[in-house]
Amino acid sequence: MIQIAQYRETFIEYLEEKVVLTEPKNLYEPIVYILQLGGKRLRPVLTLMTAEIFGTSHTKALDAALAVEVFHNFSLVHDDIMDGAPLRRGKATVHEKWDLNTGILSGDAMLILAYQLFENYEGPIFKALAELFSKTAIEVCEGQQYDVDFETRNDVTIPEYLRMIEYKTAVLVGAAMKMGAIIAETSEQDAQGIYDFGRYLGLAFQLQDDYLDAYGDPETFGKQVGGDIIENKKTYLYLKALENSSKEDTKTLLRLFSEKSEGTDEKVATVKAIFNKANIPETMKTAISEYTQKAFKVLQTLHIGDKEKQQLQAFGKQLMNRTV
Repeated sequence: MIQIAQYRETFIEYLEEKVVLTEPKNLYEPIVYILQLGGKRLRPVLTLMTAEIFGTSHTKALDAALAVEVFHNFSLVHDDIMDGAPLRRGKATVHEKWDLNTGILSGDAMLILAYQLFENYEGPIFKALAELFSKTAIEVCEGQQYDVDFETRNDVTIPEYLRMIEYKTAVLVGAAMKMGAIIAETSEQDAQGIYDFGRYLGLAFQLQDDYLDAYGDPETFGKQVGGDIIENKKTYLYLKALENSSKEDTKTLLRLFSEKSEGTDEKVATVKAIFNKANIPETMKTAISEYTQKAFKVLQTLHIGDKEKQQLQAFGKQLMNRTV
């Protein structure tokens, strides 16, 4: 079993080999740009790691891993357009660097390119990968729509929010791992188990992302800190603050999250002060830990060695404590 850093290095080498600038330049240059911006490469690393955990060379999973990463970045390009986000990984977003139409069209091409990569697998493996990918892709779109809908609603519940982040983020993490299991031709029980492990880890990952959006270091986080507050996103922090704040603070939150952001620095500072009074940072850390522990519990059901379980557990702990 090789180390996570080596999986990432192998994947980046493969990405750079396969993702090359071609004509028309204005279609493909933004694709190369977003895919070479960096990022954690979490999902493709999980695909490679899972294939090897279930007894198959990670090299067989490179095309599936690349498909997952291309799809993930396609969703980011379009999400950034919908959010009007200026930064992605500390650099200009595609629609800011080029224009809106370019962001839409290059994103569309990325979705098609992701599907094309599965054509490198044959028979039952291709069918299983394509079915999982289609199911996951539509769930991600559903999650994005819930996210958009929540911006104009004042009655979002915590279960609704958790469903939204499950669809928007967690199912793709689960699918990335299940793809590795499918390529390794493991049992359906273990394939579903590793999917659930990834899904729980994905929920913990997104809650950590929400936390870092408000409390992260702008130098390392790579996105605009306080962006969710500015965009009136009904995150777990916000919903828990509504539950645990005074009537006056609750009224202030409802007002601030129902109007277009003006004086954004002041708004972020006011909201974070209310979060702090409601002990939201500790609440977030508890929730992140709970979902990580759910993922670890699933590990015990998998028919893999203790060494492999320990590697997956170490990866989960690393994600839970990340700052980027």
